[in-house]
Amino acid sequence: MRSQTPPIFDREKDHYQLVHVGWSNKRRVYGCVLHLDIINEKIWIQHDGTEIGIANELEKLGVPKQDIVLGFHSPYSRQFTDYAVG
Repeated sequence: MRSQTPPIFDREKDHYQLVHVGWSNKRRVYGCVLHLDIINEKIWIQHDGTEIGIANELEKLGVPKQDIVLGFHSPYSRQFTDYAVG
């Protein structure tokens, strides 16, 4: 059996995740692939385990950089990115 990547959406609290779930070679597979939250009208990227980079994809869809927060960076280091600090 192979793993699946089901979405977990909590639209009430604006919390969104994709996780790997399943089995691979008799081993359990589980892990977060992508975790986004919407906080104060900004998209917070809490975890990005994608190859493409979700921030880049959001930009391609027209989301301005000032509306994207790289939450996986420390608050101090966010100021050195082109994205919002929080």
